[in-house]
Amino acid sequence: MGFIDTIINLIRDPRGFIASAIAMGPVFAYGFVFLIIFVETGVVFFPFLPGDSLLFAAGFFANGGGFNIILLLALVWVAAIGGDQCNFMIGHFFGRRIIDSGKVKAMTPERIEKSEAFLEKWGKLAIFIGRFFPFIRTFVPFLAGMGGMHWGHFVTYNVLGGITWSSSFLLLGYFFGGIPFVQEHFELLIVVIIVLSAIPTVVGLVKAQLNRRKAKAAKNEIEAK
Repeated sequence: MGFIDTIINLIRDPRGFIASAIAMGPVFAYGFVFLIIFVETGVVFFPFLPGDSLLFAAGFFANGGGFNIILLLALVWVAAIGGDQCNFMIGHFFGRRIIDSGKVKAMTPERIEKSEAFLEKWGKLAIFIGRFFPFIRTFVPFLAGMGGMHWGHFVTYNVLGGITWSSSFLLLGYFFGGIPFVQEHFELLIVVIIVLSAIPTVVGLVKAQLNRRKAKAAKNEIEAK
């Protein structure tokens, strides 16, 4: 429950949470940001971690002096790229065993189907584009590793996607976090970021469910004839 409570508090009040981390010292603060980004992208068991909102909030504090923006950028680049590479290797060596075990509750058949369809549609580019969608950014490198994508191709799109995604949200917080309106409605904006990020995933899951029902209905109709 302690870990779950920590994540809930981070989502609910990221500004206050990161402020507390900064108060505990720079090593802890930078280490915390690195850990969340790395684990969300690198460990298939934790696709629900708030990477987008954390980056925005960290950028906000970089503008206020709590973080050094250059050091923070380098840190999140390493975390994002290293996390995806770790996820790729986990998928390559243990992917089928993990899926068959059923122990990753977040890896539902619908989410796997959505991620596989995304990977099939976009190919190598899915590694880059998938960065901007929660759950998909965690599952796509895992499935790419499991599916045998060429390591060199993965690395290229992993580096480009990791730098672009992490820099975008971090710099949004850095440049716009100081605006009075943003400061006054910071928590609301974090919720908006989370909701907007989740919309494509939710839409995809709904479509997959509807398609499954249609296929089942068509099958039942054929069998009835």
